Amino acid sequence: MKRFIEGEDRNQSTLFPERLDDYIAEENPVRVIDVFVDELELGQLGFRRIEPAATGRPSYHPSTLLKLYVYGYLNRVQSSRRLERESQRNVELMWLTGRLMPDFKTIADFRKDNGKAIRAVCREFVVLCRKLNLFSQALVAIDGSKFKAVNNRDKNFTRAKMKRRLEHIEASLDRYFEQLERTDREEQSVAEANTIPLKNKIATLKKEMQRLKEIEVQMLKAPDKQVSLTDPDARSMKSRGNGIVGYNVQTAVDAEHHLIVAHEVTNKGSDRSQLSPMAKKADEAMGVEELTVVADAGYFKSIEILLCHNAGITPFVPKIETSGKRAKGCFERKDFRYIPEANEYRCPADERLIWRYATEENGLTVHRYWSSNCRSCAMKAQCTPGEQRRVTRWEHEALLESMQAGLDRDPEKMRTRRSTVEHPYGTIKAWMGSTHFLTRTLNRVSTEMSLHVLAYNLKRVMNILGIKPLIQAIQA
Repeated sequence: MKRFIEGEDRNQSTLFPERLDDYIAEENPVRVIDVFVDELELGQLGFRRIEPAATGRPSYHPSTLLKLYVYGYLNRVQSSRRLERESQRNVELMWLTGRLMPDFKTIADFRKDNGKAIRAVCREFVVLCRKLNLFSQALVAIDGSKFKAVNNRDKNFTRAKMKRRLEHIEASLDRYFEQLERTDREEQSVAEANTIPLKNKIATLKKEMQRLKEIEVQMLKAPDKQVSLTDPDARSMKSRGNGIVGYNVQTAVDAEHHLIVAHEVTNKGSDRSQLSPMAKKADEAMGVEELTVVADAGYFKSIEILLCHNAGITPFVPKIETSGKRAKGCFERKDFRYIPEANEYRCPADERLIWRYATEENGLTVHRYWSSNCRSCAMKAQCTPGEQRRVTRWEHEALLESMQAGLDRDPEKMRTRRSTVEHPYGTIKAWMGSTHFLTRTLNRVSTEMSLHVLAYNLKRVMNILGIKPLIQAIQA
C-alpha cells in the first residue's frame, strides 16, 4: 500500500473529535434548507403540534420533519423508508436534523397530516422569489402534464374497459364450454381427467364476471362513469396517444427564470377549462400590474379567454383548426372578412353576408350571417354544399381576433412557451424516475407535488443567486 493516499485507521481513537459542522461546506445547499425552514412561521402556516403536549412521549418538532422532506425531495429521496435510512447514515441529514432519526411511520404521517401547511410552504417560497424581484418580466407559460398514480391500469375501469373485459370473459367461457362438450364425448377415464381443469377455469371466470358486475354498479354511480380501486381519485387520461391512470398537473412558469409560480393537481384529463384558473393564480402569486400568459392550442376556449381579459390578464392561445375544408379545396372560416362598421362579412366572391339573428349556444351568445346570393354564385362549389354558407360570430369575437393578430405579429411567443414550461416537467419527472406518485387521493398527491415544486424552485434560485446570497436574502 506504499505510495498511495492512505485513509485513517478505523480503530484509531481521537481525543478531540471533529465537529459535525466541519463536514458541511459553507456553499452546501443544506444550509439554505436549514435557514429557510427556521425563518418560517410554522404555526401560522397551519402545521400541527407546534406546541408540545404537557403529557405523553415528546414528539419531533415539525421543523425537523419539514427539513427532512425538503432535503429528500431536493436530492431525489421521496420515500419515507428511504428518508429513515438516510437520516441514519447521511452526514448532511445528521447536521440538518441534529442527529435525530425518526422512523418511517413518523415521517410518512407528517406528510399525510400536514398537507395544507406543506402546500402553504411552497407558496411562501414563491412569495420570497417575488420579494427578490425574480418575476420582473410579467410573462408566464401555462401547460399541463400527466403524472402516473399508484393505481395500476388494470384496476381502473371505464365503460369501454368494462365492456372489453366482459366480452373477453364471455368469449373465454364459450370456448371452455365447447371444450367441455367435446370432452364429454371422449372415453370416461380421459373425460374425467380433462373435465376437472375446465370446470375450475369456468368457475374462476364466473367469479371474475360477478366481481366485474359489482364494480360496474359502482362505476355507473360515479359522476364521470369511472372508478379506480387503488387510488379512488386517479383517472384514466390520454397522454401522447397512450392511456395513463393518474393526474393532470397544471403549472404556470415564469419566462425569465423558469420558476414555477403556481401549480395545481387535477384529475381532469382535458386542459380546456384550466386557462383562467391558472392565470389568476399566477397573477396573484407574482403581483404584477399587467400579466401576459401563453399556452398551447389545448387551452383554447372562448369563455376562458374572456375570463382572463376580465381579470386584466392578456392571454395568447392559438386556435385549433378542426375544419377539413382546406384539405378539400374549400374556403375556410378565416377566408371571410368581417366589416365591423357594417356588422357584416365579405366572402371570397366579394358578396355581403349580412346579420340575420342572434342566439345562444353552450352558454355563449352568437350571431348568424349569410348571403341571399349563394345559389347563383360561381364559387359555390368551393364554399358549401348547402343552400348558403352561414358564418357564426361570438359576441366577443374581437378578443379572439386581437389575440390571433398578436400571435401573428410575434410568433416567437409560442417558441418561448415551449422552452419555458416544458423544462420544469422534464426535470421533475427525471427526479421522480420511471415511477409514480407515492401517495393516494387528490389532496395527498397535491401535497407531494408541492414538495416537488418547492425542491425545483429552491434549486433554481440557488443556481440563480448562489448559496450565500440566498441565505442572506432569507434572513433579511
